[in-house]
Amino acid sequence: MINIRYCLVLILSVATISVKGQVRDANKGNEAADMFNDPSTRDINAISAAEAGWWKWSATGQKERVEKWKKATFGMFVHWGVYSQYGNVWKGKKGGGYAEHLMRVMHIPRQEYLDSAARFNPEKFNAEEWVTLAKNAGMKYFIITAKHHDGFAMYPSQYASAYAIKSTALKGDPLAELARACRRHGLLFGFYYSHAFDWEHPDAPGNDWDYTNPGGDKLLGGANWFDNHPEWLPKAKRYVDEKAIPQITELIHKYHPDLLWFDTPHKLPLSENLRILKAIRATDASIVVNGRLARTGDKNYGDYLNTADRPEEFYPVSAGTYWEAIPTTNDSYGYSSTDKNYKPTAHFIQLLAKATAMGGNILMNIGPKGDGRIDSPDVAILQGIAAWMAKNKESVINVDPSPLPRQQWGVITKRGSILYLHIFDKPKGDKLTVGGLTMGVKSISLLSSKRRIKNYISDAVGLHIPLDQIADDLADEVIVVQLKQDTVAPDTNELVFVDPNIAQNRLLSFYARQYGDPMKFGDGKRDRYYVSGWKNSEQYLGWDINVLEPAGFDVSIRYVKDVENAGGEMILKIGGKEINFLIDPSSPTSGRGNSILIGQIDLPKGKQTVELHAKNIVGTETVKFLELILRHDKK
Repeated sequence: MINIRYCLVLILSVATISVKGQVRDANKGNEAADMFNDPSTRDINAISAAEAGWWKWSATGQKERVEKWKKATFGMFVHWGVYSQYGNVWKGKKGGGYAEHLMRVMHIPRQEYLDSAARFNPEKFNAEEWVTLAKNAGMKYFIITAKHHDGFAMYPSQYASAYAIKSTALKGDPLAELARACRRHGLLFGFYYSHAFDWEHPDAPGNDWDYTNPGGDKLLGGANWFDNHPEWLPKAKRYVDEKAIPQITELIHKYHPDLLWFDTPHKLPLSENLRILKAIRATDASIVVNGRLARTGDKNYGDYLNTADRPEEFYPVSAGTYWEAIPTTNDSYGYSSTDKNYKPTAHFIQLLAKATAMGGNILMNIGPKGDGRIDSPDVAILQGIAAWMAKNKESVINVDPSPLPRQQWGVITKRGSILYLHIFDKPKGDKLTVGGLTMGVKSISLLSSKRRIKNYISDAVGLHIPLDQIADDLADEVIVVQLKQDTVAPDTNELVFVDPNIAQNRLLSFYARQYGDPMKFGDGKRDRYYVSGWKNSEQYLGWDINVLEPAGFDVSIRYVKDVENAGGEMILKIGGKEINFLIDPSSPTSGRGNSILIGQIDLPKGKQTVELHAKNIVGTETVKFLELILRHDKK
């Protein structure tokens, strides 16, 4: 039903082991959906050799090595380099996009960028402060950029020319200091390394302003340049042999990392990515490797799946799949003085709860300044998370997803016979209903205060908890439900409960059943948690809902119309009725979400089905649907 190429539900095989322009499109080439290779004959031969030999052997230890990362749950991602001293401004001009892409966006010549490195002097860098902030926020692993796309080694590398920390005013080794601090405080430690995208090396993909190289914005030779121009490949192999593999193995021998994190594998052919992974496994088979080193559209040769950058919602992945999302505090990974779009602390607390409720990890990014300080908004966010974690950590670290149905007030995590109810949106009225929780309950309490909750009742619908005994944490109030036994057996976890006492009941297209030809998932960023590829009337979406009380609702649809002449006539089947509505094909295009009120409906109590159909599609496909929203009509 799901198109794996686009939604990236990449399951490790068990050997099968299951394991813009410039500023306008500044983030092009750095999105998860495109970060894989379509195998050519060359790559198929490399796959066959790997699966018959070294990869088959290394995959036998996958579960053991990845479990330490999975239990860690929450990590700090740090993008820090020469670019940090500029804050995404070069010679008075804003760079745009991710600040760590400043060199590419502004076409800074290689030598000029190197000259600027001499001014990089992080006198206020303090590894102990960085790691303590992470630890207090409940983070259990830490990943720092050892070399980003600019090609600059943030450590004393013998395999770098002048493009290394020795060319800066900082003569120490910040990575060694961070490694020691992490080990003192019990955090797993690792590196981000840009293996396939290097703007410094004359043979590497990426830099097409100093060199005539593929892999850059000019798309010399096309996106799959290595297939269109195989005669260019020896040059890239030389870069891999002279810099990428030597530096990666150097990092392993020098710092003994627990984790290695890679990016943009599509800049090299799969055969080269597999060669790099082979070198890692031969050097230290216990290292956890993320999913952006070597993968095709349907197979991941790393240890876990990476979903979207900067997500707000998570598309579904297969049960038991190891996965990680990488939000950042504002809209850049490296420090940007021009980006003030910081999310509130509650956003990250809720994002972590949502991820763990679906079986995922969160690697949360900050971008320290060039002088070594962590920016004050980042510190405030980390300290806010720390205050919440001091009382609630057990509800999100090393927990399991709950198989209970989806609830409108929040999410549920689980550890053994304990359920943790994460209340994001406290209902009005007199009770909070946990739909589908009909098992025996031993006790209920507030996690933050340990205060017992009394006078709760259970019935065939679920567990009902008096609201007057639930505190108000605007981020996430956690209720602990101790079951009489370790079992939860709901009707189906695809069921969605609808509560008139919740401000808005959301039916996300991510969690709808798909009928007809598979649709594709968006990456989960703001206004990109949609399905697309809706091209014919045989396709439709469906949700099973259970309405807790009969009520009238205003019905709205949210969607993204980012291509011209898209839309058409739609039908929503709900409450035994049909609501016909039109999405005007001539309406303006935008990457932002649109919301339209399509009608009112009275819904009876109990289980029922909701379906969204396309009656008449204009253009090659209809718009990208985000969600259906039901708001109780209080008139």
